[in-house]
Amino acid sequence: MTEPIRVGVFPPFDALAGGAESLHEFVDQAARAGLDHVATGDHVSFFVGFGVDGLINATAMSMLHDSIGVYVSVYLLALRHPVLVARQLSTLSSLAPGRLTLGVGVGGEDRHEVEICSVDPSSRGRRTDECIQIVKALLGGQAVDFKGEFFDIERALVIPPTVPAPPIVIGGRSDAAIRRTGRYGDGWIGTWVSPDRFAAATAQIADLAEESGRGVLRWHHAVQTWCGFGESREDARGRVARAMQGLYRIPFEKFERWSPYGTPDDVAEELAPYLEAGCRTFNLLPQAGSASEAIAASAEVKRLLEGVS
Repeated sequence: MTEPIRVGVFPPFDALAGGAESLHEFVDQAARAGLDHVATGDHVSFFVGFGVDGLINATAMSMLHDSIGVYVSVYLLALRHPVLVARQLSTLSSLAPGRLTLGVGVGGEDRHEVEICSVDPSSRGRRTDECIQIVKALLGGQAVDFKGEFFDIERALVIPPTVPAPPIVIGGRSDAAIRRTGRYGDGWIGTWVSPDRFAAATAQIADLAEESGRGVLRWHHAVQTWCGFGESREDARGRVARAMQGLYRIPFEKFERWSPYGTPDDVAEELAPYLEAGCRTFNLLPQAGSASEAIAASAEVKRLLEGVS
């Protein structure tokens, strides 16, 4: 049986500035438009201090609607203690059972963000590997003993068991991220990758999981992409270019081939090859004239992709 196509959206950067009412309206509109989930990033202090706490934001959004999914993409797990994160996930899952997907990444654009959290940037990957193992074990509800390079834990316990436990989906384009997914993850988030790269990476992940003795898995792979919508193709490009350059401090041309813009038909046409590569979940960061326009355009992209499949 073919998995359904799932499309979710990130709220505008200024959604929190508008307070709970603004965020509530965004989540409600996304649900009414037929989108499957709303998403949030996670940063402690990105470049000029920008950020939101991913799990706090996910909790807030999950309480604003009774059924829409919530996707954290991606959580900087290496900056937190895994036992505390396991308790946070347990609590959130009890409030919104089965609605959370936790994307995990190591960050990379801003090493200073990692340093001010008293974490050596060169250790992020190895710390993340240990954190994922500890969190997944704790969510099972059994006492956990773990002795690693960074964590030495005896009889840690988080009860009750978290059922269902949120999928932990790994973000990152590096070979290390691919290995991390195969060994520990429940899926991979492809960002700024071609359809061919997506297909090759997910095939490699399946092989790594088999080599690791993980058995048969239900994968939660996804593609995450910025996109622009506007009155013209030029207008749409300008919207997404300004947003990305303002956040990453890198010229848009470096991202442009992976960041579709134009009408919903244009964006869906660019995303359709990922369906052929095996992707069924899309996280969109839509840039448009308003939040309502971004939601409507994203919902139309979903409808168009469903027509392709």
